[in-house]
Amino acid sequence: MAEKSVLEFFRLDGRRALVTGGAKGLGRVMATALAQAGADLAIAGRTLSDCERAADEIGRETGRRVVALAADVSHSDEVTRLAAEAEAALGPIDILINNAGVNVRGAAAELAEADWDTVIAVNLKAPFLCARAFGPGMCARGWGRVINMGSMLSVIALPGRAPYASAKAGLLNLTRVLALEWAAQGVTVNAICPGPFATAMNLPLLNDPAKYQAFVSKIPMGRWGELHEIAGAAVFLASDAASFITGSPLFIDGGWTAQ
Repeated sequence: MAEKSVLEFFRLDGRRALVTGGAKGLGRVMATALAQAGADLAIAGRTLSDCERAADEIGRETGRRVVALAADVSHSDEVTRLAAEAEAALGPIDILINNAGVNVRGAAAELAEADWDTVIAVNLKAPFLCARAFGPGMCARGWGRVINMGSMLSVIALPGRAPYASAKAGLLNLTRVLALEWAAQGVTVNAICPGPFATAMNLPLLNDPAKYQAFVSKIPMGRWGELHEIAGAAVFLASDAASFITGSPLFIDGGWTAQ
């Protein structure tokens, strides 16, 4: 039997993926990329109409089956329901991208406790809940991919980012723990760690020329990331091409963290 070509290892035909926060921004880009590579797809988010719009557009563009599901993944009961609905619609989920995220900026002394709780719940607690819901099934079947959306702030700090940086640092170590727990069962757990991308979450920086230039000055490539530049990383880590990679962060930050 002929060996696969290298590009065949990147195909996701027959796989089923779920992307939280998949209706917009980087989540939408990654969801589209997985479908283009052959995966059927569930898009989850808090606003069903946004997810339905994205699912319809991705489905028509790629010819894959794409379903929309509403859930607040920071609540365990909603994650349990989401897992049941996703697997009822598509079958067992093979690929989970924990992408849902929020950010509240401000000096630590001025942030409210509720700000901290919200950011930690969505960026750290929710990936744990989703991994706990889908990972054991992947382990039982002997194949799975969990991709957590970290950040360059998983390993560096910036003023005014206490909740977000703390959550993303914690998420990177959660990634490593789950990777060790599930490695022998054929499930890999990795993190994509973006730098500055032009997403809705970063509008406060994009709309402030001084802050925008301050960021650009720290990026060796001299520019922000373009949305499409995260697609290949998602497909790679979700595919058999990355079968011997687990517990690792992949930085897509124009060289910021290399300094």
